[in-house]
Amino acid sequence: MHVPDGFIDLPISIATGAIAVAGVGISLRGARRELDDRTAPLTGLVASFIFAVQMLNFPIAGGTSGHLLGGTLAAVLVGPYTGALCIAVVLLVQVLFADGGLTALGINITDMSLVTVIVGYAVVRLLIAVLPKTRTALLIATFVGALLSVVAAAASFTLIYAIGGTTDVPIGTVATAMIGVHVPIGIGEALITTATVASILAVRPDLVRVARHLQPKLTLREPALVVANGN
Repeated sequence: MHVPDGFIDLPISIATGAIAVAGVGISLRGARRELDDRTAPLTGLVASFIFAVQMLNFPIAGGTSGHLLGGTLAAVLVGPYTGALCIAVVLLVQVLFADGGLTALGINITDMSLVTVIVGYAVVRLLIAVLPKTRTALLIATFVGALLSVVAAAASFTLIYAIGGTTDVPIGTVATAMIGVHVPIGIGEALITTATVASILAVRPDLVRVARHLQPKLTLREPALVVANGN
């Protein structure tokens, strides 16, 4: 999914760079509302975990391989704004390892951070609203959101390529390859994301931001007064 230098022409690279800058700026403002005493310490851990897991590829049919994108996972754990920043930072660091081109950084942030977070989080929130308020329903929503976020990112890249691709590969071939390969990659992403969220729910459900509606609300009770009768 990482786009190398020169694969997309300069005008589209600049345009997506502007979208990425705007998205990161909006995320910085939104993250101020999301960060609290639970989210703030978790943010660095989420970014580090996604960076590490993205280095691990799992095989797909036809000799291709895929890895976690992490947009839905980050959004579910720390919120969409903070989650988008986590993925953007990961992509920025990965440029230093030649994983994605520097001139294509805007494309990669737009596609792999903004698109995956927006689609994944929107699907999760929509399903949470209509499904029963249970942990199982939350995990189902997480699975579907993670899967669709990867497919959406593949479709988004196909659109970017159709507008500014620099190779002679027909757009139909690119679309078929991208969607066909990224459906099984999306299933792998959904399994990893759901397993991670399920593990955290089992031990620290308060750290899963979208699961806070499942937490019992604390109520303060006034202590009962005991009156001595003097006998």
